Amino acid sequence: MYRNPTPTVDVVVELPGGVVLIARRHEPLGWALPGGFVDEGETVEHAAVREVREETGLDVTLRALLHVYSDPARDPRQHTMSTVFFGTATGAPQGSDDAADAGVFALDALPSPLAFDHAKILADYARFKATGRRPLE
Repeated sequence: MYRNPTPTVDVVVELPGGVVLIARRHEPLGWALPGGFVDEGETVEHAAVREVREETGLDVTLRALLHVYSDPARDPRQHTMSTVFFGTATGAPQGSDDAADAGVFALDALPSPLAFDHAKILADYARFKATGRRPLE
């Protein structure tokens, strides 16, 4: 049997005033980008839109791929590989499903603690917004 990383998605959702983060309802606790596991038979794009809707109630329009994050230590529960998108939405996020709460935060006023490797993802996103360069460029 092969032991492979589990595919996941995360989405940097842009709203006026900042980006959407959720307060995780389950371990590991902390603030995180909306996202989760890709279901069997599902594309990563569909999983990203589904997870944002389930956790925030927002309908996101994906704009582009930011990067793929695959550090074996990124999730303390198991080795995951996350395809990270950024996109836009309208409305006010409401925490639901795996999210105890949701909010919009400016990149220079992020809550703490951030879960997983989401501080790195958000730093990469801020760099991309400032320079147009994605990770590895």
